[in-house]
Amino acid sequence: MALLLRERHVRSLLTMPDTIAVLEDAFSAQVDGKVINHPRCRLSLSTGVLNILAAAVPTFGVLGHKTYTAFREGVRYVVMLFSAHDGELLAVVEADWLGSMRTGAASALATRYMARPDASVIALIGSGKQAMTQLMGICEVCPVEVVNVYSRRQHEREVFCQEMTRLLNVDVRSMSSARQAVEAADVVITATTSPDPVINGAWLSPGCHINAIGSNWAERRELDSMAVQRSALVVTDSIEQARAEAGDLIAPIEEGLFEWDRVFELADIVSQEALARESPAEITLYKSLGIALEDVATAAHVYHLARKQNIGEEIDILS
Repeated sequence: MALLLRERHVRSLLTMPDTIAVLEDAFSAQVDGKVINHPRCRLSLSTGVLNILAAAVPTFGVLGHKTYTAFREGVRYVVMLFSAHDGELLAVVEADWLGSMRTGAASALATRYMARPDASVIALIGSGKQAMTQLMGICEVCPVEVVNVYSRRQHEREVFCQEMTRLLNVDVRSMSSARQAVEAADVVITATTSPDPVINGAWLSPGCHINAIGSNWAERRELDSMAVQRSALVVTDSIEQARAEAGDLIAPIEEGLFEWDRVFELADIVSQEALARESPAEITLYKSLGIALEDVATAAHVYHLARKQNIGEEIDILS
């Protein structure tokens, strides 16, 4: 029978170090041609959007899809996980926390390969749910000493800083502007819902690394064109998906200031040392979109752990 894994099960099973390791294995498998990843498909209504992403990861023994709806009333996520051997339904996974964790882990993986090894000052623009797992991931791969946080709502920002200081045992500070947060940072993270740039490329210090994770719509972006232009190495999780969704890249390309042939995939960075930063002064950029490979691989990891630990609810469906 299949397993129903609820949010509480996922939270109890999934750790950030494990998620980073799982994604590194998944992207390595993609380089070897052992992964099929299908870009996000959206069905838009006047009331909301249905999103569907699918992937097959035979080396993990699975294939599946994540489906989520985004309506005014909220966002609801689920992963359907199937056996790559016989098509059996393995699990139905509530995937809100799973999605946040895999996004933080993908950024952490990119940072491990792209940021300077001594990166210790972090700038975080945004203080919502995604911001939390971004910091969790960064603290696994960088010698973090201080995190400078800016978001529009001061009270929420200050509460976030207090909670993250306790959770991560690092100095997380509330800043009065995005520029103040960014100018001295070794790693800059944007985790916002803003449709317009929140980062000015002139603020970036030489040698910094950027993780832009908030936007996956063509008409939205968190970085201005200068920030992209100044980046010597630009990476995304899927170029195919980026061509449709990465407003941070689409805008400067349409302005004639950047080109698609300068964009690489995260799988290439993981597998090829030649694509690493060439000097400590280079600015690097990871444009995160969130792809099915990340969801399906992470869900497979959670499923296998759940079976070993006898966690979850068995359901007789599609048997």
